[in-house]
Amino acid sequence: MGKQGENSAQERRDSATIVVFSGELDRALAAFNIATTAASMGMEVTMFFTFWGLNVVRRERGGGGRKTALQRMLGLMNRGGTRRLRLSRLNMMGGGRAAMKRLMRQFRMPSLEEMIAMARDLGVRFIACTTSMALMGLTEDDFIPEVEDFAGAATYVERASNSSINLFI
Repeated sequence: MGKQGENSAQERRDSATIVVFSGELDRALAAFNIATTAASMGMEVTMFFTFWGLNVVRRERGGGGRKTALQRMLGLMNRGGTRRLRLSRLNMMGGGRAAMKRLMRQFRMPSLEEMIAMARDLGVRFIACTTSMALMGLTEDDFIPEVEDFAGAATYVERASNSSINLFI
């Protein structure tokens, strides 16, 4: 393998990309668990939030702005913020989520908010998908400060093509 092949293999070995498609608490926790673990092991990590995954990194109160009637209706049914995320299974009208959070505290597991802060501190790059944002009538002001990058799928594909770990959660 030539010099260029060695550099490419090394670059791939040291980076991970995670598409966060789901806006469900348990799946977001899994994505952040993997992201923070990889970053703590020295890997460069990019998390790309798209469609319902945008809710994980949305502020609880949106920035408003001009929206179509359909976008406003979608926003009312699909409010963001980590405290509003449901479980993918056994949500039981919020009872399952409350039980999960209680178990996490009991076993000293970090909350999703704490994991987001850990990821930021470890240098994880957060990217919000601009295509999904446009569909949902969201602007950069609708997101938590940890989201510093806003880009489309081409940016994700470019990052993923150079990563050894690529996950879709």
